[in-house]
Amino acid sequence: MSAPEIASHPHRHDHGLRQGSGRAWSVAAGLIAALVLLPVGTVIWLALNPSENIWPHLMATVMPRYLMNTAILAAGTGMLAAAMGAGAAWLVSLYDFPGRRLLEWALLLPLAVPAYIGAYALADFLDYSGPVQMALRGWFGWASARDYWFPQVRSLEAAILVMAAANFPYVYLLTRAALHEQSGGAYEVARALGTGGWGLFRRVGLPLARPAIVAGSAIAMMEAVADYGVVSYFGVQTLNTGIFTTWLERRNAGGAAQIACVILLVVMILALWERFGRRNARYSPSARQPRPILRQPLRGPAAAGASIACFIPFALGFILPVGVILNYALAYPQGWITPGLARAAWHTITLGATASVLTVLLALVMVYGVRLSGRALPRLLMPVTTIGYAAPGAVLAVGILFPLAALDHRLADGWLALTGTDPGLILTGSGAAIVLAYLVRFFAIAQGAIDGGFTRVPPSLPMAARSLGRDAGGVLRDLFLPLMKGSVGSALLLVFVDSGKELPATLLLRPFNYETLATRAHEKASLEDLGNAAPAALLVMAVGLLAVALLARANLGLRKPAARGIAGDGPV
Repeated sequence: MSAPEIASHPHRHDHGLRQGSGRAWSVAAGLIAALVLLPVGTVIWLALNPSENIWPHLMATVMPRYLMNTAILAAGTGMLAAAMGAGAAWLVSLYDFPGRRLLEWALLLPLAVPAYIGAYALADFLDYSGPVQMALRGWFGWASARDYWFPQVRSLEAAILVMAAANFPYVYLLTRAALHEQSGGAYEVARALGTGGWGLFRRVGLPLARPAIVAGSAIAMMEAVADYGVVSYFGVQTLNTGIFTTWLERRNAGGAAQIACVILLVVMILALWERFGRRNARYSPSARQPRPILRQPLRGPAAAGASIACFIPFALGFILPVGVILNYALAYPQGWITPGLARAAWHTITLGATASVLTVLLALVMVYGVRLSGRALPRLLMPVTTIGYAAPGAVLAVGILFPLAALDHRLADGWLALTGTDPGLILTGSGAAIVLAYLVRFFAIAQGAIDGGFTRVPPSLPMAARSLGRDAGGVLRDLFLPLMKGSVGSALLLVFVDSGKELPATLLLRPFNYETLATRAHEKASLEDLGNAAPAALLVMAVGLLAVALLARANLGLRKPAARGIAGDGPV
Protein backbone atom coordinates (compact mmCIF):
# COMPACT_ATOMS: atom_id res chain seq x y z
CA MET A 1 0.00 0.00 0.00
CA SER A 2 1.37 3.41 -0.90
CA ALA A 3 1.68 6.25 1.57
CA PRO A 4 -1.14 8.33 0.08
CA GLU A 5 -3.54 5.43 0.60
CA ILE A 6 -2.33 4.87 4.13
CA ALA A 7 -2.40 8.53 5.12
CA SER A 8 -5.84 8.98 3.60
CA HIS A 9 -7.22 6.05 5.62
CA PRO A 10 -5.54 6.14 9.03
CA HIS A 11 -8.54 4.41 10.60
CA ARG A 12 -7.80 1.08 8.92
CA HIS A 13 -6.96 -1.68 11.37
CA ASP A 14 -7.06 0.63 14.39
CA HIS A 15 -10.31 -0.56 15.93
CA GLY A 16 -8.36 -2.66 18.40
CA LEU A 17 -6.71 0.40 19.90
CA ARG A 18 -9.46 2.71 20.97
CA GLN A 19 -10.84 0.94 24.02
CA GLY A 20 -9.79 2.86 27.08
CA SER A 21 -7.41 5.14 25.24
CA GLY A 22 -6.78 8.51 26.86
CA ARG A 23 -6.75 12.01 25.52
CA ALA A 24 -3.04 12.48 26.05
CA TRP A 25 -2.10 10.68 22.84
CA SER A 26 -4.56 12.74 20.80
CA VAL A 27 -3.33 15.98 22.33
CA ALA A 28 0.26 14.98 21.62
CA ALA A 29 -0.64 14.22 18.00
CA GLY A 30 -2.22 17.66 17.66
CA LEU A 31 0.82 19.42 19.13
CA ILE A 32 3.16 17.57 16.79
CA ALA A 33 1.00 18.50 13.81
CA ALA A 34 1.11 22.15 14.90
CA LEU A 35 4.92 21.99 15.16
CA VAL A 36 5.25 20.52 11.66
CA LEU A 37 2.82 23.05 10.14
CA LEU A 38 4.30 26.08 11.98
CA PRO A 39 6.92 26.97 9.32
CA VAL A 40 4.38 27.05 6.50
CA GLY A 41 2.01 29.14 8.61
CA THR A 42 4.86 31.52 9.45
CA VAL A 43 5.75 31.96 5.79
CA ILE A 44 2.15 32.84 4.94
CA TRP A 45 1.93 35.29 7.86
CA LEU A 46 5.21 37.01 6.90
CA ALA A 47 4.06 37.28 3.29
CA LEU A 48 0.77 38.92 4.32
CA ASN A 49 2.38 41.21 6.91
CA PRO A 50 5.74 42.38 5.51
CA SER A 51 7.62 45.13 7.29
CA GLU A 52 8.36 46.60 3.85
CA ASN A 53 6.14 45.51 0.99
CA ILE A 54 8.40 45.12 -2.04
CA TRP A 55 5.99 42.87 -3.92
CA PRO A 56 5.14 45.54 -6.54
CA HIS A 57 8.86 46.10 -7.09
CA LEU A 58 9.48 42.35 -7.41
CA MET A 59 6.65 41.99 -9.93
CA ALA A 60 7.97 44.90 -11.97
CA THR A 61 11.57 43.68 -12.04
CA VAL A 62 12.68 40.12 -11.22
CA MET A 63 9.53 38.04 -10.68
CA PRO A 64 8.70 37.55 -14.38
CA ARG A 65 12.23 36.20 -14.95
CA TYR A 66 12.05 34.00 -11.84
CA LEU A 67 8.68 32.60 -12.89
CA MET A 68 9.69 32.02 -16.50
CA ASN A 69 12.95 30.26 -15.64
CA THR A 70 11.25 28.14 -12.96
CA ALA A 71 8.46 27.15 -15.36
CA ILE A 72 10.91 26.22 -18.12
CA LEU A 73 13.11 24.29 -15.68
CA ALA A 74 10.17 22.37 -14.23
CA ALA A 75 8.54 21.61 -17.60
CA GLY A 76 11.82 20.63 -19.24
CA THR A 77 12.79 18.41 -16.32
CA GLY A 78 9.38 16.74 -16.28
CA MET A 79 9.35 15.97 -20.00
CA LEU A 80 12.96 14.76 -20.19
CA ALA A 81 12.63 12.68 -17.01
CA ALA A 82 9.43 11.16 -18.42
CA ALA A 83 11.18 10.22 -21.64
CA MET A 84 14.17 8.71 -19.80
CA GLY A 85 12.26 6.94 -17.05
CA ALA A 86 9.26 5.68 -19.02
CA GLY A 87 11.43 4.58 -21.92
CA ALA A 88 13.79 2.64 -19.67
CA ALA A 89 10.90 1.07 -17.73
CA TRP A 90 9.23 -0.02 -20.98
CA LEU A 91 12.39 -1.62 -22.33
CA VAL A 92 13.39 -3.54 -19.19
CA SER A 93 9.80 -4.71 -18.64
CA LEU A 94 8.86 -5.81 -22.17
CA TYR A 95 12.14 -6.88 -23.76
CA ASP A 96 15.21 -8.98 -23.06
CA PHE A 97 18.52 -7.58 -24.25
CA PRO A 98 22.19 -7.61 -23.19
CA GLY A 99 22.69 -6.03 -19.77
CA ARG A 100 18.98 -5.83 -18.94
CA ARG A 101 19.23 -7.52 -15.54
CA LEU A 102 22.10 -5.26 -14.51
CA LEU A 103 20.48 -2.09 -15.81
CA GLU A 104 17.18 -2.95 -14.12
CA TRP A 105 18.60 -2.06 -10.71
CA ALA A 106 21.41 0.23 -11.93
CA LEU A 107 18.76 2.68 -13.15
CA LEU A 108 17.97 3.37 -9.48
CA LEU A 109 21.49 4.51 -8.64
CA PRO A 110 21.11 8.14 -9.80
CA LEU A 111 18.88 8.66 -6.76
CA ALA A 112 22.05 8.38 -4.64
CA VAL A 113 23.62 11.38 -6.40
CA PRO A 114 22.26 14.80 -5.36
CA ALA A 115 21.53 16.95 -8.38
CA TYR A 116 24.01 19.64 -7.31
CA ILE A 117 26.85 17.09 -7.44
CA GLY A 118 25.75 16.14 -10.94
CA ALA A 119 25.97 19.83 -11.86
CA TYR A 120 29.57 20.09 -10.64
CA ALA A 121 30.54 17.01 -12.65
CA LEU A 122 28.78 18.04 -15.87
CA ALA A 123 30.27 21.53 -15.80
CA ASP A 124 33.76 20.18 -15.22
CA PHE A 125 33.37 17.52 -17.91
CA LEU A 126 32.10 19.91 -20.61
CA ASP A 127 33.85 23.14 -19.64
CA TYR A 128 36.59 24.77 -21.73
CA SER A 129 39.29 23.08 -19.66
CA GLY A 130 37.37 19.80 -19.45
CA PRO A 131 38.22 16.58 -21.30
CA VAL A 132 35.57 17.00 -24.03
CA GLN A 133 36.67 20.40 -25.31
CA MET A 134 40.35 19.58 -24.84
CA ALA A 135 39.88 16.47 -26.99
CA LEU A 136 38.07 18.48 -29.67
CA ARG A 137 40.83 21.05 -29.80
CA GLY A 138 43.43 18.30 -30.04
CA TRP A 139 41.61 16.42 -32.82
CA PHE A 140 40.81 19.42 -35.00
CA GLY A 141 43.79 21.64 -34.20
CA TRP A 142 41.71 24.49 -32.76
CA ALA A 143 43.81 26.96 -30.79
CA SER A 144 41.17 28.79 -28.73
CA ALA A 145 37.43 29.09 -28.11
CA ARG A 146 37.18 31.61 -30.96
CA ASP A 147 37.94 28.83 -33.46
CA TYR A 148 34.82 26.77 -32.74
CA TRP A 149 31.35 26.88 -31.26
CA PHE A 150 30.39 24.88 -28.17
CA PRO A 151 27.09 25.00 -26.24
CA GLN A 152 27.00 27.13 -23.13
CA VAL A 153 27.67 24.76 -20.25
CA ARG A 154 26.30 26.81 -17.36
CA SER A 155 22.83 27.43 -18.70
CA LEU A 156 19.17 26.68 -18.15
CA GLU A 157 19.36 23.83 -20.66
CA ALA A 158 22.21 22.22 -18.74
CA ALA A 159 20.24 22.58 -15.50
CA ILE A 160 17.31 20.76 -17.11
CA LEU A 161 19.61 17.94 -18.23
CA VAL A 162 21.12 17.58 -14.75
CA MET A 163 17.76 17.66 -12.96
CA ALA A 164 16.25 15.11 -15.35
CA ALA A 165 19.25 12.78 -15.01
CA ALA A 166 18.99 12.95 -11.20
CA ASN A 167 15.21 12.47 -10.99
CA PHE A 168 14.17 10.17 -13.85
CA PRO A 169 14.27 7.13 -11.46
CA TYR A 170 11.00 8.40 -9.94
CA VAL A 171 9.32 7.96 -13.33
CA TYR A 172 11.17 4.69 -13.90
CA LEU A 173 10.02 3.14 -10.63
CA LEU A 174 6.38 4.18 -10.92
CA THR A 175 6.11 3.24 -14.59
CA ARG A 176 7.82 -0.10 -14.11
CA ALA A 177 5.47 -0.95 -11.22
CA ALA A 178 2.44 0.06 -13.31
CA LEU A 179 3.52 -2.11 -16.23
CA HIS A 180 4.14 -5.15 -14.03
CA GLU A 181 0.75 -4.80 -12.34
CA GLN A 182 -0.97 -5.49 -15.66
CA SER A 183 -1.59 -8.87 -17.23
CA GLY A 184 0.67 -9.85 -20.11
CA GLY A 185 -2.43 -10.96 -22.02
CA ALA A 186 -3.09 -7.45 -23.31
CA TYR A 187 0.33 -7.34 -24.95
CA GLU A 188 -0.05 -10.82 -26.38
CA VAL A 189 -3.38 -9.93 -27.97
CA ALA A 190 -1.92 -6.72 -29.41
CA ARG A 191 1.00 -8.62 -30.91
CA ALA A 192 -1.37 -11.24 -32.36
CA LEU A 193 -3.23 -8.41 -34.12
CA GLY A 194 -0.02 -7.24 -35.75
CA THR A 195 0.92 -4.43 -33.37
CA GLY A 196 4.58 -4.18 -32.49
CA GLY A 197 7.33 -1.82 -31.48
CA TRP A 198 6.19 1.80 -31.25
CA GLY A 199 2.55 0.89 -31.85
CA LEU A 200 2.53 -1.49 -28.89
CA PHE A 201 3.85 1.25 -26.63
CA ARG A 202 1.50 3.93 -27.98
CA ARG A 203 -1.70 1.87 -28.00
CA VAL A 204 -1.23 -0.46 -25.01
CA GLY A 205 1.68 0.50 -22.77
CA LEU A 206 1.17 4.27 -22.68
CA PRO A 207 -2.56 4.18 -21.76
CA LEU A 208 -1.84 1.68 -18.97
CA ALA A 209 1.18 3.54 -17.61
CA ARG A 210 0.02 7.14 -18.20
CA PRO A 211 -1.04 7.80 -14.56
CA ALA A 212 2.31 6.53 -13.30
CA ILE A 213 4.24 8.60 -15.86
CA VAL A 214 2.29 11.73 -14.89
CA ALA A 215 2.92 11.06 -11.19
CA GLY A 216 6.64 10.48 -11.69
CA SER A 217 6.97 13.55 -13.88
CA ALA A 218 5.23 15.68 -11.27
CA ILE A 219 7.67 14.46 -8.63
CA ALA A 220 10.62 15.32 -10.88
CA MET A 221 9.13 18.77 -11.53
CA MET A 222 8.70 19.41 -7.81
CA GLU A 223 12.33 18.47 -7.29
CA ALA A 224 13.29 20.99 -9.98
CA VAL A 225 11.22 23.74 -8.38
CA ALA A 226 12.78 22.96 -4.97
CA ASP A 227 16.36 22.91 -6.25
CA TYR A 228 18.90 25.51 -5.29
CA GLY A 229 22.32 23.88 -5.74
CA VAL A 230 22.06 23.28 -9.50
CA VAL A 231 20.52 26.61 -10.48
CA SER A 232 22.86 28.66 -8.29
CA TYR A 233 25.91 26.85 -9.66
CA PHE A 234 24.76 27.35 -13.26
CA GLY A 235 23.71 30.96 -12.64
CA VAL A 236 20.02 30.41 -13.44
CA GLN A 237 17.69 32.80 -11.62
CA THR A 238 14.64 30.94 -10.31
CA LEU A 239 12.15 31.44 -7.50
CA ASN A 240 14.40 29.53 -5.13
CA THR A 241 17.46 31.68 -5.85
CA GLY A 242 15.17 34.68 -5.48
CA ILE A 243 14.55 33.75 -1.83
CA PHE A 244 18.28 33.74 -1.15
CA THR A 245 18.81 37.04 -2.99
CA THR A 246 15.87 38.84 -1.39
CA TRP A 247 16.58 37.60 2.12
CA LEU A 248 20.38 37.56 2.34
CA GLU A 249 21.32 40.40 0.00
CA ARG A 250 18.35 42.76 0.23
CA ARG A 251 17.61 41.92 3.90
CA ASN A 252 13.89 41.74 3.24
CA ALA A 253 12.24 38.80 4.98
CA GLY A 254 8.74 39.77 3.85
CA GLY A 255 9.75 39.74 0.20
CA ALA A 256 11.46 36.38 0.66
CA ALA A 257 8.30 35.02 2.27
CA GLN A 258 6.19 36.32 -0.62
CA ILE A 259 8.42 34.50 -3.11
CA ALA A 260 8.22 31.43 -0.87
CA CYS A 261 4.43 31.56 -1.05
CA VAL A 262 4.63 31.57 -4.84
CA ILE A 263 6.81 28.44 -4.64
CA LEU A 264 4.31 26.82 -2.29
CA LEU A 265 1.53 27.56 -4.76
CA VAL A 266 3.51 26.07 -7.64
CA VAL A 267 4.38 22.97 -5.61
CA MET A 268 0.77 22.56 -4.52
CA ILE A 269 -0.38 22.67 -8.14
CA LEU A 270 2.21 20.05 -9.09
CA ALA A 271 1.25 17.90 -6.09
CA LEU A 272 -2.42 18.06 -7.04
CA TRP A 273 -1.47 17.13 -10.60
CA GLU A 274 0.52 14.17 -9.27
CA ARG A 275 -2.42 13.13 -7.11
CA PHE A 276 -4.82 13.48 -10.04
CA GLY A 277 -2.46 11.47 -12.23
CA ARG A 278 -2.48 8.60 -9.75
CA ARG A 279 -6.21 8.84 -9.14
CA ASN A 280 -6.94 6.34 -11.88
CA ALA A 281 -3.74 4.37 -11.45
CA ARG A 282 -5.60 1.24 -10.45
CA TYR A 283 -7.23 -0.96 -13.02
CA SER A 284 -9.52 -3.93 -12.50
CA PRO A 285 -7.55 -7.10 -13.17
CA SER A 286 -8.99 -10.46 -13.86
CA ALA A 287 -10.16 -12.54 -10.90
CA ARG A 288 -7.59 -15.10 -11.94
CA GLN A 289 -3.89 -14.78 -11.32
CA PRO A 290 -2.71 -12.18 -13.89
CA ARG A 291 -0.56 -13.60 -16.64
CA PRO A 292 3.03 -12.35 -16.29
CA ILE A 293 4.59 -10.31 -19.08
CA LEU A 294 6.72 -12.45 -21.37
CA ARG A 295 9.73 -10.43 -22.41
CA GLN A 296 10.51 -10.53 -26.08
CA PRO A 297 14.18 -11.19 -26.89
CA LEU A 298 15.94 -8.55 -28.97
CA ARG A 299 18.89 -9.24 -31.22
CA GLY A 300 21.20 -7.31 -33.48
CA PRO A 301 20.78 -3.53 -33.80
CA ALA A 302 17.53 -3.58 -31.81
CA ALA A 303 19.25 -5.20 -28.82
CA ALA A 304 22.17 -2.78 -29.02
CA GLY A 305 19.79 0.18 -29.27
CA ALA A 306 17.82 -0.94 -26.19
CA SER A 307 21.02 -1.39 -24.17
CA ILE A 308 22.29 2.04 -25.19
CA ALA A 309 18.92 3.72 -24.53
CA CYS A 310 18.88 2.37 -20.95
CA PHE A 311 22.59 3.00 -20.40
CA ILE A 312 22.54 6.71 -21.33
CA PRO A 313 20.31 7.87 -18.41
CA PHE A 314 22.32 5.70 -16.02
CA ALA A 315 25.58 7.15 -17.34
CA LEU A 316 24.35 10.75 -17.08
CA GLY A 317 22.84 10.34 -13.64
CA PHE A 318 25.46 8.13 -11.98
CA ILE A 319 28.59 7.18 -13.93
CA LEU A 320 29.48 10.73 -15.01
CA PRO A 321 29.16 12.43 -11.58
CA VAL A 322 30.75 9.55 -9.69
CA GLY A 323 33.57 9.26 -12.23
CA VAL A 324 34.42 12.97 -12.25
CA ILE A 325 34.22 13.38 -8.48
CA LEU A 326 36.16 10.17 -7.83
CA ASN A 327 38.87 11.31 -10.24
CA TYR A 328 39.29 14.56 -8.29
CA ALA A 329 39.27 12.72 -4.98
CA LEU A 330 42.11 10.49 -6.15
CA ALA A 331 44.06 13.28 -7.86
CA TYR A 332 43.94 15.52 -4.76
CA PRO A 333 44.32 13.15 -1.79
CA GLN A 334 45.18 16.06 0.49
CA GLY A 335 41.49 16.98 0.44
CA TRP A 336 40.78 13.96 2.64
CA ILE A 337 42.92 15.18 5.52
CA THR A 338 41.77 18.79 5.77
CA PRO A 339 40.30 19.49 9.23
CA GLY A 340 37.19 21.06 7.74
CA LEU A 341 36.13 17.76 6.18
CA ALA A 342 36.17 15.84 9.46
CA ARG A 343 34.22 18.62 11.18
CA ALA A 344 31.66 18.72 8.36
CA ALA A 345 31.26 14.93 8.50
CA TRP A 346 30.73 15.08 12.26
CA HIS A 347 28.10 17.80 11.90
CA THR A 348 26.36 15.80 9.19
CA ILE A 349 26.28 12.66 11.33
CA THR A 350 25.10 14.38 14.52
CA LEU A 351 22.47 16.52 12.81
CA GLY A 352 21.18 13.62 10.72
CA ALA A 353 21.10 11.20 13.65
CA THR A 354 19.35 13.70 15.93
CA ALA A 355 16.85 14.64 13.27
CA SER A 356 16.10 11.04 12.32
CA VAL A 357 15.52 9.93 15.93
CA LEU A 358 13.31 12.94 16.76
CA THR A 359 11.39 12.71 13.50
CA VAL A 360 10.64 9.01 13.83
CA LEU A 361 9.75 9.37 17.52
CA LEU A 362 7.31 12.22 16.85
CA ALA A 363 5.85 10.42 13.83
CA LEU A 364 5.31 7.33 15.99
CA VAL A 365 3.51 9.35 18.67
CA MET A 366 1.42 11.22 16.11
CA VAL A 367 0.33 8.20 14.08
CA TYR A 368 -0.48 6.23 17.22
CA GLY A 369 -2.35 9.17 18.70
CA VAL A 370 -4.43 9.63 15.55
CA ARG A 371 -5.28 5.93 15.51
CA LEU A 372 -6.36 6.10 19.14
CA SER A 373 -8.47 9.20 18.54
CA GLY A 374 -12.02 8.96 17.36
CA ARG A 375 -12.13 12.63 16.41
CA ALA A 376 -12.09 13.99 12.89
CA LEU A 377 -9.62 16.86 13.39
CA PRO A 378 -6.53 14.72 14.13
CA ARG A 379 -7.34 12.57 11.11
CA LEU A 380 -7.54 15.66 8.92
CA LEU A 381 -4.27 17.07 10.27
CA MET A 382 -2.26 13.90 9.71
CA PRO A 383 -2.14 13.98 5.89
CA VAL A 384 -1.65 17.77 5.89
CA THR A 385 1.59 17.39 7.87
CA THR A 386 3.22 15.82 4.81
CA ILE A 387 3.31 19.26 3.16
CA GLY A 388 6.84 19.75 4.51
CA TYR A 389 8.20 17.10 2.17
CA ALA A 390 6.77 18.93 -0.82
CA ALA A 391 7.94 22.37 0.30
CA PRO A 392 11.49 23.37 -0.73
CA GLY A 393 14.08 23.66 2.02
CA ALA A 394 14.49 27.38 1.43
CA VAL A 395 10.77 27.94 2.07
CA LEU A 396 10.91 26.03 5.34
CA ALA A 397 14.03 27.92 6.39
CA VAL A 398 12.16 31.23 6.08
CA GLY A 399 9.32 29.87 8.20
CA ILE A 400 11.58 28.36 10.85
CA LEU A 401 14.14 31.08 11.47
CA PHE A 402 11.80 33.87 12.55
CA PRO A 403 9.74 32.09 15.24
CA LEU A 404 12.87 30.33 16.47
CA ALA A 405 14.78 33.64 16.64
CA ALA A 406 11.94 35.23 18.62
CA LEU A 407 11.97 32.30 21.05
CA ASP A 408 15.75 32.52 21.27
CA HIS A 409 15.63 36.17 22.31
CA ARG A 410 12.98 35.47 24.94
CA LEU A 411 15.04 32.64 26.39
CA ALA A 412 18.17 34.79 26.43
CA ASP A 413 16.33 37.69 28.11
CA GLY A 414 14.86 35.37 30.74
CA TRP A 415 18.20 33.75 31.50
CA LEU A 416 19.86 37.19 31.68
CA ALA A 417 17.24 38.41 34.14
CA LEU A 418 17.69 35.32 36.33
CA THR A 419 21.46 34.93 36.30
CA GLY A 420 22.88 38.19 35.02
CA THR A 421 24.77 36.42 32.24
CA ASP A 422 23.96 36.43 28.55
CA PRO A 423 23.74 32.85 27.14
CA GLY A 424 23.73 34.04 23.53
CA LEU A 425 21.58 32.46 20.83
CA ILE A 426 20.85 28.96 22.05
CA LEU A 427 18.64 27.71 19.21
CA THR A 428 19.60 29.71 16.13
CA GLY A 429 23.23 29.82 17.22
CA SER A 430 23.52 26.03 17.17
CA GLY A 431 22.31 23.22 14.96
CA ALA A 432 18.86 23.17 16.58
CA ALA A 433 17.27 25.19 13.76
CA ILE A 434 18.72 22.82 11.16
CA VAL A 435 17.39 19.79 13.06
CA LEU A 436 13.93 21.36 13.16
CA ALA A 437 14.11 22.03 9.42
CA TYR A 438 15.04 18.40 8.76
CA LEU A 439 12.23 17.24 11.04
CA VAL A 440 9.61 19.26 9.20
CA ARG A 441 11.07 18.53 5.76
CA PHE A 442 11.22 14.76 6.16
CA PHE A 443 8.37 14.15 8.60
CA ALA A 444 6.32 12.61 5.77
CA ILE A 445 8.94 9.89 5.25
CA ALA A 446 8.74 8.76 8.86
CA GLN A 447 4.98 9.15 8.99
CA GLY A 448 4.45 7.02 5.89
CA ALA A 449 6.76 4.25 7.09
CA ILE A 450 5.33 4.19 10.62
CA ASP A 451 1.73 4.25 9.42
CA GLY A 452 2.50 1.42 7.03
CA GLY A 453 3.98 -0.55 9.93
CA PHE A 454 0.84 -0.08 12.02
CA THR A 455 -1.35 -1.15 9.10
CA ARG A 456 0.47 -4.46 8.74
CA VAL A 457 -0.28 -5.49 12.36
CA PRO A 458 -3.49 -7.58 12.60
CA PRO A 459 -6.13 -5.72 14.68
CA SER A 460 -6.76 -8.80 16.82
CA LEU A 461 -3.34 -8.46 18.46
CA PRO A 462 -3.84 -5.03 20.11
CA MET A 463 -7.33 -6.13 21.15
CA ALA A 464 -5.83 -9.16 22.88
CA ALA A 465 -3.17 -7.01 24.55
CA ARG A 466 -5.79 -4.59 25.88
CA SER A 467 -7.85 -7.50 27.21
CA LEU A 468 -4.77 -8.63 29.13
CA GLY A 469 -4.56 -5.29 30.92
CA ARG A 470 -2.08 -3.34 28.82
CA ASP A 471 -2.76 0.38 28.55
CA ALA A 472 -2.19 2.33 25.31
CA GLY A 473 1.47 2.92 26.08
CA GLY A 474 2.00 -0.71 26.96
CA VAL A 475 0.44 -1.88 23.71
CA LEU A 476 2.75 0.40 21.77
CA ARG A 477 5.86 -0.62 23.72
CA ASP A 478 5.26 -4.36 24.04
CA LEU A 479 3.35 -5.15 20.85
CA PHE A 480 3.68 -2.66 18.04
CA LEU A 481 7.33 -1.66 18.37
CA PRO A 482 8.70 -5.23 18.26
CA LEU A 483 6.55 -5.97 15.21
CA MET A 484 7.47 -2.70 13.48
CA LYS A 485 11.26 -2.82 13.85
CA GLY A 486 11.72 -2.99 10.08
CA SER A 487 9.50 0.03 9.41
CA VAL A 488 11.13 2.06 12.17
CA GLY A 489 14.62 1.17 10.95
CA SER A 490 13.74 2.09 7.36
CA ALA A 491 12.34 5.43 8.49
CA LEU A 492 15.46 6.21 10.54
CA LEU A 493 17.74 5.40 7.62
CA LEU A 494 15.76 7.36 5.01
CA VAL A 495 15.46 10.47 7.19
CA PHE A 496 19.18 10.32 8.00
CA VAL A 497 20.16 9.99 4.33
CA ASP A 498 17.89 12.79 3.13
CA SER A 499 19.12 15.04 5.94
CA GLY A 500 22.69 14.51 4.80
CA LYS A 501 21.83 15.63 1.26
CA GLU A 502 19.69 18.66 2.17
CA LEU A 503 21.34 21.88 0.98
CA PRO A 504 19.07 24.99 0.87
CA ALA A 505 17.70 24.77 4.42
CA THR A 506 21.16 24.02 5.81
CA LEU A 507 22.72 26.97 3.97
CA LEU A 508 20.13 29.39 5.33
CA LEU A 509 19.88 28.12 8.91
CA ARG A 510 23.44 27.11 9.82
CA PRO A 511 25.39 29.26 12.28
CA PHE A 512 28.46 31.13 11.11
CA ASN A 513 31.33 28.87 10.01
CA TYR A 514 29.19 25.75 10.48
CA GLU A 515 29.54 23.21 7.68
CA THR A 516 27.96 19.92 6.71
CA LEU A 517 29.16 17.68 3.91
CA ALA A 518 26.53 19.14 1.59
CA THR A 519 27.37 22.79 2.30
CA ARG A 520 31.12 22.07 2.12
CA ALA A 521 30.79 20.41 -1.27
CA HIS A 522 28.64 23.30 -2.53
CA GLU A 523 30.93 26.07 -1.28
CA LYS A 524 34.14 24.44 -2.52
CA ALA A 525 32.59 23.70 -5.91
CA SER A 526 31.28 27.28 -6.15
CA LEU A 527 34.88 28.42 -5.73
CA GLU A 528 35.94 25.99 -8.50
CA ASP A 529 37.85 23.97 -5.90
CA LEU A 530 36.61 20.53 -6.90
CA GLY A 531 39.68 18.90 -5.38
CA ASN A 532 38.50 19.83 -1.88
CA ALA A 533 34.81 19.46 -2.77
CA ALA A 534 35.25 15.88 -4.01
CA PRO A 535 35.71 14.09 -0.66
CA ALA A 536 32.59 15.67 0.82
CA ALA A 537 30.61 14.95 -2.35
CA LEU A 538 31.75 11.32 -2.38
CA LEU A 539 30.72 10.85 1.24
CA VAL A 540 27.28 12.31 0.51
CA MET A 541 26.85 9.90 -2.41
CA ALA A 542 28.07 6.95 -0.32
CA VAL A 543 25.41 7.67 2.28
CA GLY A 544 22.84 8.04 -0.49
CA LEU A 545 23.63 4.56 -1.73
CA LEU A 546 22.29 3.16 1.54
CA ALA A 547 18.86 4.57 0.79
CA VAL A 548 18.99 3.36 -2.80
CA ALA A 549 19.84 -0.15 -1.59
CA LEU A 550 16.81 -0.06 0.69
CA LEU A 551 14.65 1.28 -2.12
CA ALA A 552 15.88 -1.38 -4.54
CA ARG A 553 15.18 -4.12 -2.03
CA ALA A 554 11.61 -2.90 -1.62
CA ASN A 555 10.80 -2.00 -5.23
CA LEU A 556 12.59 -4.56 -7.37
CA GLY A 557 10.06 -6.91 -5.84
CA LEU A 558 7.49 -4.67 -7.57
CA ARG A 559 6.20 -2.90 -4.52
CA LYS A 560 4.91 0.45 -5.67
CA PRO A 561 7.35 3.24 -4.74
CA ALA A 562 6.33 6.21 -2.74
CA ALA A 563 5.72 9.65 -4.14
CA ARG A 564 6.30 13.10 -2.82
CA GLY A 565 3.30 15.30 -2.49
CA ILE A 566 0.83 17.18 -0.33
CA ALA A 567 -2.08 16.02 1.75
CA GLY A 568 -1.05 12.49 2.40
CA ASP A 569 1.40 11.90 -0.39
CA GLY A 570 4.33 11.07 1.84
CA PRO A 571 6.80 8.38 0.90
CA VAL A 572 6.92 4.98 2.48
